[in-house]
Amino acid sequence: MRRIILITGGQRSGKSTYAERLALSLAENPVYIATAHVWDDEFRERVRIHREKRGSRWTNIEEETQLSRHDVSGRVVLIDCCTLWATNYFYRQAMKDNSNSLPDVSITLGEMKQEFERFTAQDATFIFVTNEIGLGGTSDSAVQRRFTDLLGWLNQFIAERADEVLLMVSGIAIKIKTSE
Repeated sequence: MRRIILITGGQRSGKSTYAERLALSLAENPVYIATAHVWDDEFRERVRIHREKRGSRWTNIEEETQLSRHDVSGRVVLIDCCTLWATNYFYRQAMKDNSNSLPDVSITLGEMKQEFERFTAQDATFIFVTNEIGLGGTSDSAVQRRFTDLLGWLNQFIAERADEVLLMVSGIAIKIKTSE
């Protein structure tokens, strides 16, 4: 049966650690979909360390945008994270526009919503990790404000469809929404 769980919170709030423990409690061999684009050697090393730390119990998939390309039917799958997934779409839209204008958030959000729906149409347990980046002040940067809008609206979209939503604060999970 399909189930969607969203885990949100600030940077270094314990989201990924909690999500990994949850996935391992639900399945012996969960799937880990890493959405990060590897920009440099430092980040490449981070990815290697994370993959090594997770160990052989995980099926590791690296996918920057097209999550639905992967058949995860019947599996528990952790998607880490929506923030980087949105960054990849946002950057791609900026490159597609090929101008000095800011990316059109509505186009990017529309593409991401469609991809989310295609991906989560599978019969699986989905654990999405995301950041709450809109809790602070308003940025001076127009690009950052646009990205904050994109991620905020994406988070709302996923939370609306989720069976459970958890907010991580200092390593503590607080249930925001539950299907019980």
